[in-house]
Amino acid sequence: MEPSAPPVQPAEAEESSSSENRDGGSPVVYFTSDISAEGMLAIYEVLGWTPTGSVAVKLSTGEPPASNYLDPQLIKDVVEAVDGTIVECNTAYGGSRSQTAMHYQVAEDHGFTAIADFQILDENGSMTLPVEGGSVLTENYVGAAFADYDSYLVLSHFKGHAMAGYGGAIKNISIGLGSSEGKAWIHSGGTGGSMWSGDQDAFLEAMAEAGKSVSDYLGNRERIAYISVMNRLSVDCDCDGNPAEPDMHDIGILASTDPVALDQACIDLVYAQKDGDGASLVQRIESRNGLHTLEHAEEIGLGSHTYDLVNIDE
Repeated sequence: MEPSAPPVQPAEAEESSSSENRDGGSPVVYFTSDISAEGMLAIYEVLGWTPTGSVAVKLSTGEPPASNYLDPQLIKDVVEAVDGTIVECNTAYGGSRSQTAMHYQVAEDHGFTAIADFQILDENGSMTLPVEGGSVLTENYVGAAFADYDSYLVLSHFKGHAMAGYGGAIKNISIGLGSSEGKAWIHSGGTGGSMWSGDQDAFLEAMAEAGKSVSDYLGNRERIAYISVMNRLSVDCDCDGNPAEPDMHDIGILASTDPVALDQACIDLVYAQKDGDGASLVQRIESRNGLHTLEHAEEIGLGSHTYDLVNIDE
């Protein structure tokens, strides 16, 4: 089937030397089609973001046996460039990453401990972050070691998700940085009830609000930046150990200091595919009302869904 029109079309590419809003306008999202270690390093460098202090690199370690996590060799140079420690949190469901010792083993098996130091942020429980301006959350629970790092580089594998519709930068700083307790809290829409049968829009709004609590704590764009890789574009998340095979081609790598703009740009690139390429991912996003996360994230001030797209290949 032909994908329907996206909510916002990508802006025309312009030259820029900074990812900050130009003249008070839209945030910049950088793009390269070069999905390689060189492409990752190039898009990080053009971002113009300099971390301070101790640096955490947040990513998903991927659920065994066959999930689509980021290749350690793809990200190695960027992790070294920021002298980062790779960080993750335990899951709130069964599997190989729900317990700390097993999760450390997964990180080793998947090659992450070979390229950098690695830490499970919630191995000693949770810390609480306030949520300002939320409609479903007043607080968010992240790993207790979250505050041990001064800056965060968020590396996301963009893909579909069985419950959220899609997973990108916002999911990585909300569900991803949530402790196992925090993940359950977000999934329940802040009710403390069932993770699996709560109100769908409340869950999506809770993701946006949890993400905003993280962004607010880190000073918005001052101490956090985002890179998303659009490859292996399955309808299923990296938390699925046996995801569906992608039915669309790889697209590229995108980066921004605005997580809403970055997710919106990734969504727009999926919708822009021709001849039905990506139709299953579009269907997954729309069947879960996934775009509501972006709508709510902008409403509460996490970022902007309008942006300037800058192709660094040109």
